[in-house]
Amino acid sequence: MPSQPSADSPDPLALETREGLPEALRTLLEHYPRAGWAEDPGFAGLVEFWLDRHGMFRKLSTLLADEAGAAEAGRLDPERFAPRLARFGGMFLQELHGHHLIEDHQYFPVLARLEPRLERGFGLLDADHHALDPWLARLAERANAVIGAVQAWQGGAEPAGRLAEDLAAFAPLLERHLTDEEDLVVPVLLRHRGAGLG
Repeated sequence: MPSQPSADSPDPLALETREGLPEALRTLLEHYPRAGWAEDPGFAGLVEFWLDRHGMFRKLSTLLADEAGAAEAGRLDPERFAPRLARFGGMFLQELHGHHLIEDHQYFPVLARLEPRLERGFGLLDADHHALDPWLARLAERANAVIGAVQAWQGGAEPAGRLAEDLAAFAPLLERHLTDEEDLVVPVLLRHRGAGLG
């Protein structure tokens, strides 16, 4: 049995430190490798929709980081950035939070019952969601500071810079989570033909 991490050593499976899923949680991925997902008969429908959602989160994360950096550097007028940030930032945070709630309360319990040997993995993904929640709150706070500064005619470059820094720190955590989630969930969905979740 692996030893528990001490206070001095970080948990290697925590979102901030892990480099991927442990081998024990990648067993189905060996039978359903990424390269074959799109050709699998079970891909159309839920799996395709779910991966599209992940693609949207990645695109919005990149868009927001690029535009915040451009606003900080003076390449994007803060008055133009603020409404785009309100629209796309709000979409990003709300959709990501809602996506996590559906997974935690609907998808993961069903998938864990179908594949009990992977239950630990679904607990890991649930823990990721809790680790990302403070980041979502912080990003909302940073975005509101940018919008507030613009509305108060105080520019917005400085708060845009803080937002850009936080988005840059958040992006690898989001990518680690999305990649690991896909590697765990998609093979289960393909094996069980959507598991009646679609």
